[in-house]
Amino acid sequence: MKIAVDALGGDYAPSEIIKGIEIARDKYSDVEFLLYGPVDKIKPMIKNPTRIKLVQADQFIKMGDEPVRSVLTKRHSSMDMAAQAVKDGKADAFLSAGNSGAILASGLFIVGRIKGIARPAFTVALPTVKGKHDRFVMLDVGANAESKPFNLYQYAFMGKYYAQKVLGIDNPRIGLLNNGTEADKGDSLHKTDYQLLSHTKDLNFIGNIESRELLNDVADVVIADGFSGNAVLKGMEGTALSLIYYIKHCILSSGIGAKLGALMLKPTFHKIGNKLDYSKYGGAVLLGVNAPYVKMHGNTKSPVVVNTVGQIRTMIKSQTTDDIVNYFNAHAKEMSDIKKRAQNY
Repeated sequence: MKIAVDALGGDYAPSEIIKGIEIARDKYSDVEFLLYGPVDKIKPMIKNPTRIKLVQADQFIKMGDEPVRSVLTKRHSSMDMAAQAVKDGKADAFLSAGNSGAILASGLFIVGRIKGIARPAFTVALPTVKGKHDRFVMLDVGANAESKPFNLYQYAFMGKYYAQKVLGIDNPRIGLLNNGTEADKGDSLHKTDYQLLSHTKDLNFIGNIESRELLNDVADVVIADGFSGNAVLKGMEGTALSLIYYIKHCILSSGIGAKLGALMLKPTFHKIGNKLDYSKYGGAVLLGVNAPYVKMHGNTKSPVVVNTVGQIRTMIKSQTTDDIVNYFNAHAKEMSDIKKRAQNY
């Protein structure tokens, strides 16, 4: 299997991207990599070229570039060329830590949406702190600032297949992120989606869930509009970072007793940090396009690259995208009817 990599995307690219790719190459013997970027700059960084092919890219989409315009005008950028390789069948999947908006735009305009899916969604796996499963899936976490009821309805099916194929959950519980658990909670978007999801036999819909319960294994797939999902995700990240900072501050400012206690608890702190580190599950998948299309965080370093390659490998081997395509093809008439119903609520 081949993965097309935007070697220039990310705050620590290309060095950390290349380092991660080489580790992943050694870990996974069935994966090959196409690295797009300036060959003269990248080649000296590669220690072993086995199963790594360098492809010259003369342009680069920066973090501050306007996403759509950049994708449409910088056709020789490392991102566009990696996306085009997937479109042309030269690669099975796409990987980048670059401009989020440009990754979304290249996925839509170059690789293309799966027929029948109105809007793709960024999808992440997040940890749980208790319960049967160690993680859950949430989508959308930022691909669409505004959503319609039909979009969230389709997210439920995409999330279902991702949870089954990548997380290995047979009959994933689907929850709708809302401001209360009652059926009549929320705005018109969420009330409509509750009704649509409640009457769908192909989903194990468990109802509304609140954000405070997300880490408690309340659902296997959490459906959200892109604005709310992104806000919740960043809120969780910010809370975790603030707590870590405050704990360190209290320890360092509380005398020798606190420092000795912290030293004794170091393995426990490490265990907590590892449990809450969702980067070990890989990057954010743009579900709804015609291939595994994955975005890593801008500050990605080599361990995250390795984890994300493993995530992509699982998607390819389990044919996650193919299953989504097959479902929407087989239920095209039903989806059309649901879309009309959603407009009538």
